[in-house]
Amino acid sequence: MISLRDIIQAEKKIRSFVKKTSLVNSKFLSEACKGKVYLKLENQQISNSFKIRGATNRMLHLSVEERKRGIITASSGNHAIAVAIAAQKFNIPTKIVVPKNTPKKKIEKIKSYNVNLVMYGDIYDQAEEKALELAEKKGLTYISPYNDKHVIAGQGTIGLEIIEELPNVDMVIVPVGGGGLISGISTAVKNLKPNVKVFGVQPENSAVMYESVKAGRILSLSEVKTSDSIADAVLGGVIKEAITFRIIQKYVDEFLLVDEETIRKAVYLLWMKEKQRVEGAGALSVAAILAHKNRFLDKRTVAVISGGNIDDELLQSIIGEYEGLRV
Repeated sequence: MISLRDIIQAEKKIRSFVKKTSLVNSKFLSEACKGKVYLKLENQQISNSFKIRGATNRMLHLSVEERKRGIITASSGNHAIAVAIAAQKFNIPTKIVVPKNTPKKKIEKIKSYNVNLVMYGDIYDQAEEKALELAEKKGLTYISPYNDKHVIAGQGTIGLEIIEELPNVDMVIVPVGGGGLISGISTAVKNLKPNVKVFGVQPENSAVMYESVKAGRILSLSEVKTSDSIADAVLGGVIKEAITFRIIQKYVDEFLLVDEETIRKAVYLLWMKEKQRVEGAGALSVAAILAHKNRFLDKRTVAVISGGNIDDELLQSIIGEYEGLRV
């Protein structure tokens, strides 16, 4: 477990390296659910996702020897970009393993930094297994995207910012993959404002954490029926020893699931109504509002927009598909 103190310390460490992102009122979503909806725009963060917060905090906790030997990570894209940026800033040799189907835009961003990129496996879990194997073999420090207290504490700084700017918030909605983001945010929010409800949201096509919480144990990928999703950043399983699972059990009030069509509509509406470029996983919190409008009636709700690294071709396809859509 991590504490509120860990998150406060993380904020002090990383504040000069990351942005304090905007919290903006969304008129169209507020009208749609007859409440007040605010967007926490982590798609405008350095690296265009929240991941730079946790990656930076983790780098700042490496020993001199660990920095010298180098680091390795596995990622579906956004964590890799963040690690590459932070590693270059601190001059740390870095190897990154991503699955072969990682979106082109994310691959291009990773390659723009001085890292050793390895493309391995068809899914995130295979890339993670390879990275752990290489870490053992080459004596590198493995930087998990979610199973690391310093990474979680870094992500939790978003929760501090939300409460500071909107102290009377009623609900916070957070996209969930391995759970690092919601673990950090929920720890901060629940310790500062225990009555605030925290919702996790996953795509119906890859609801591993949701099914695990429902089962009371971390389920393997083979135990959960999954398929491809536009929300590529949250796809894959969770390792058995993931510390995020217990934090989610303690602090997250409820999970909401959304289908692929609603995620695509959320991407479109964020572009058309808010002029925000948002990837599928980043739009999950908005998709949850579109799918469950009555849950947010008369509430002050913050939807965390976790990332904006969407391929140009996919974004244009979605814009063409839903042109003229009304909420």
